[in-house]
Amino acid sequence: MQSSRNRGIYQENEAALGLAVAALGFLAADPDRLGDFLALTGIAPHDIRAAAREPHFLLGVLDHVLADEAGLLMPFAAAEGIAPEDVARARATLGAPPPHD
Repeated sequence: MQSSRNRGIYQENEAALGLAVAALGFLAADPDRLGDFLALTGIAPHDIRAAAREPHFLLGVLDHVLADEAGLLMPFAAAEGIAPEDVARARATLGAPPPHD
């Protein structure tokens, strides 16, 4: 049986993953943003879908968005209707070690 603490951590992790996927969608919606991201990561466009299933890749997406406050973070937060700090929280959640029972 899953403890309520672990359930809460699982829900936070799922929300953080959802936000990271939304950030990837935000990047993909603009060819220039996506091109910059692909150039930095070295990933090929046809590999994005598979890479998006990897938590470390999604951490990289959030890192990329967080690294450009004016050009990415603020527009992404506005588009999602969230506070920019929510992106940093999602990044911290995904980077946290797994909980122990």
